[in-house]
Formats: sequence, C-alpha cells, structure tokens
Amino acid sequence: MSTTEELIASAEAHSAPTYHPLPVVVATADGAWMTDVEGRRYLDLLAGYSALNFGHGNRRLIEAAKAQLERVTLTSRAFHHDRFAEFCARLAELCGMEMVLPMNTGAEAVESAVKTARKWGYRVKGVPEGMAKVVVAGNNFHGRTTTIISFSTDSEARADFGPYTPGFEIVPYGDLTAMRAAVTENTVAVLLEPIQGEAGVLVPPAGYLAGVRELTRERNVLFVADEIQSGLGRTGRTFACEHEGVVPDMYVLGKALGGGVVPVSAVVSSREVLGVFRPGEHGSTFGGNPLACAVALEVIAMLRSGEYQGRATELGDHLHRELGQLAGSGRITQVRGRGLWAGIDIDPVYGTGREISEKLMDRGVLVKDTHGSTVRIAPPLVISKEDLDWGLAQLRGVLGV
Repeated sequence: MSTTEELIASAEAHSAPTYHPLPVVVATADGAWMTDVEGRRYLDLLAGYSALNFGHGNRRLIEAAKAQLERVTLTSRAFHHDRFAEFCARLAELCGMEMVLPMNTGAEAVESAVKTARKWGYRVKGVPEGMAKVVVAGNNFHGRTTTIISFSTDSEARADFGPYTPGFEIVPYGDLTAMRAAVTENTVAVLLEPIQGEAGVLVPPAGYLAGVRELTRERNVLFVADEIQSGLGRTGRTFACEHEGVVPDMYVLGKALGGGVVPVSAVVSSREVLGVFRPGEHGSTFGGNPLACAVALEVIAMLRSGEYQGRATELGDHLHRELGQLAGSGRITQVRGRGLWAGIDIDPVYGTGREISEKLMDRGVLVKDTHGSTVRIAPPLVISKEDLDWGLAQLRGVLGV
C-alpha cells in the first residue's frame, strides 16, 4: 500500500490544485471516526461540511444504497422510475411544500433556484424581460459556478473568472435596512443562507430572517433559503429557518440529503413557483436518479423521527457551553454557531486557523479552517458525547488551556 506522502505527491501531480487539504489520506471511516492509510485514527469534526450529518457508513443508508444498486441506478429523466414519485412527495412533505426540482450538487441547486426565481418573476410577477434582480448577502457562499461567483464577495472565488453574470445586488448580511433599500419592483428573489457557513458560521441578528420574510411578502418577492449546510438537522431543527419561525418560499437543499453516500440536491417550493417550468426548459441527466432517490428517502425517514435534530440540540448545547468556557481563556476571541455547529475565531497570537487545524490533526482530530483565523466544528450528528469531549480536550491541549 502506498504511503501518505506518496499518495499526496501523486494527487498533487495529477489533479488541478483547487484545494489545499490537510496532509491526511483517509482509507476507511465509520460513524464519527476515520482511519488513514497507515492505520491512524482521527475524530471527524467536519462531517464533509454537513454532508455526513448521519455519520460515515450509516448502516441504514448503506443498506438502502445496496438494495437499489441491485435493481436500477439510472434511467435519466427520459423515463419514469419507481422511486421518483415517493422521493418528491416525501421531500415536499418534509419541507411543507408542494413540488421538488431534483439536482445533484449544491451549486446546481442554487443555479436552479436562480433560474426558477427569474422564470417566476417574468411569468408570474410580470417583471420586464431581462430586468430580473436577485438580492444576496455579502460574505455568502453558494458555490463556485460562473453565475454564483458573480455575486460572491470572496476575491479568491472571483478573481480571473470574469466577465461576471449581471442581475444581482449584494447587501451586508444581517442588515435589514440595506435589504429593504435594495429590493425594487424588479426584484424577484432574496437569496440567503440562514447561517453563513463558509464565512465562519455567522448567525444573523435575532429577528433578521423574520424581517426578511416580512419584507419579501410585502414586496411580492421570493425568499430563497440556502439550507445546503444549515439544513437537515445540523442546527437542532430540520431547517435553520425554523429557529425564527420562518418558512421561505423556496428551500435549496443538498449535502446531507445524500447522506454522504451519493450527491443529491433539490429545490423545493410551491406549485405556483416550480410550476412555471415547461418540459425542456431545465433538467439533469442524473438529477432524481433511482440510487439518489433511494438514499434520500432513507434520509427523509430518519429526519422525520426527530432523533437527529434532538441530538444536535442536546450535544450542541454542550458544545457551546464548553466553547464558551474556552472563549474566556483569551485564546479564542469569539465563538458563533447554533446546534452542533460552531465557528471559533483563534487569537492570531496562538496561530492561524490552518496551524491550529494541523496541530489538531497531529492529535487525531480533523477540522478545517476558513478565512485565516477561524476553525469550524461540525461533527456528524451521531457523535457520542464522550468522543465530542475528547475532541474538545485536544483543542484545549493545542491552545494550552
């Protein structure tokens, strides 16, 4: 078997340098633990950016996938298949909506939501052709396609990829006054992350999401909630919007919807909104494929039990109590988050986010940095309290507290 160093060298020689991963090569994984090619074990406190909410190798999801693999994996949407109707019905029900537009990746779902909002704006709201506007928030992360990076404020995501797609207005996240000023008669949607994950797990001010919901209703604008990272149990609710009692016009889902087994994403909305499409106007060869539907149906069934939302609430409360005590040490300047999700700002005196992540890796804990000084913690929701505490003890050791 090749060594870590050999495999990393080969990967760097033959793959485009779009990522800067930690120098670990995972070979197997189970629950909240991963094992590298040399047999070293690591506690996973990232969970694939919430794609692995239900843990590595979840038996219910693996068995659902295996059963479907023996039957049929792909038909394309040229034909019906026997898992599609139930998937759409159950996901719509989970969301309290009526219709589903299935895709594969989160970025595809965001692109689909933008297309949907524009189509609705022209067909239903009556916006003049070519004039539709979508309002977004600064520091957003919705993906890296050409259209999406056109409304990013991250220079790394944007630089050298222009010309950029027009039709977007960027306002500061959490600023209702700026949002109100930006919405015009040609605005078709407001697209927001209920919690900004890549930005460092930024939670908006209390009342912000409810205020956006009220504003969009007043102005006949669609409220589109990107719950790709924040949704499906991560924050202690099925959707992060629920913490403010908000129901958007459209959910954008991904990551955990595929259980870390297959890529599954979707736009979920009302018949009035998604019903604007006609055959041939949008689609995906793999979107809504039988294997994806089988796995996602099991994910939906697991979420309906409430077990995972409850674990995220209970363990999340414990996580934030422990991190709050650490913040008092002076090594951490701020802790943000909700449920089993936290962004930790490290005092630069004690290291960058990358340096802290590497030191934690040396102690058998895997996390990932963002924006220089921030470390994110988002373990699988199946993690035990004992394992979570062990991981936090390693963070204390790294910080010297």
